[in-house]
Amino acid sequence: MNVFKLRNLILEQLKEKVDFSYSFDREKEILRVERKDNKKGIEVSLSKAVDKAKGSDHFVDEIVYYLAESLERMAEESLSLDEKMIYPVVRSTSFSDKTKSGVPFIKDIHTNETAVYYAVDFKNSYRLIDENLAETFGMTHEDIRVIAYNNVKNLPIEYKKQTVQGNDFYFVNHNDGYDASRLLNENFLKEMYDKCEGEMMIGLPHQDVLIITDVKNELGYDIMAQMMMQYFAEGLTPITSLSFSYKNQKLQPVFILGKQKNSKRGK
Repeated sequence: MNVFKLRNLILEQLKEKVDFSYSFDREKEILRVERKDNKKGIEVSLSKAVDKAKGSDHFVDEIVYYLAESLERMAEESLSLDEKMIYPVVRSTSFSDKTKSGVPFIKDIHTNETAVYYAVDFKNSYRLIDENLAETFGMTHEDIRVIAYNNVKNLPIEYKKQTVQGNDFYFVNHNDGYDASRLLNENFLKEMYDKCEGEMMIGLPHQDVLIITDVKNELGYDIMAQMMMQYFAEGLTPITSLSFSYKNQKLQPVFILGKQKNSKRGK
């Protein structure tokens, strides 16, 4: 598999789903696909994607699905909040704060590593809310924030537990685009904090997983660090490879390197 074969596979499958035009930057190995009617489009770095495609039989399907949904939502359309829902989405602080046309997104700083953006949900995809869209809705930044945080509290939360070397790992993975967003549900965090016997650590490697760990010994920190690097590298929308310590309803980014146990109960 090389970038040219990956490009051809993507284009071949995408033609079956949506009408589009494309261009390919050979030097930067970036594929751009766009709608023919309004020229709105999206770019994919194939140099970064080709290794992931080698390791997954479904990765090309995921890229094609993402591109097709994105192009469909780029049609000129009026949105109604009577039919759509607003949710918060967590992104890295390095994520763009403006649309391609230069319109600022509605966003809030979350931690030193993360920011919260807001999106209109379309069931199979969503569109980030920029200032122009907010004005169309007749809503302020605060209106959007309140609605989004209330909505995320109503999302179902199921998790799988795995115990490794005496440490408990909880994985939230609904694959609905809002797994990382569930971090913003304070009631859920409090519930998990009450479960923990050691230090509660939280991982947001990419948007489709939330990892909560009850670290009970030194090995737990090392396992968490390795796990974060792996998930971060595999995610379509990576957020951060750093873990967060959760205490007193606050998140503190932590660079883990042979850290000693620091029980939340006694310190």
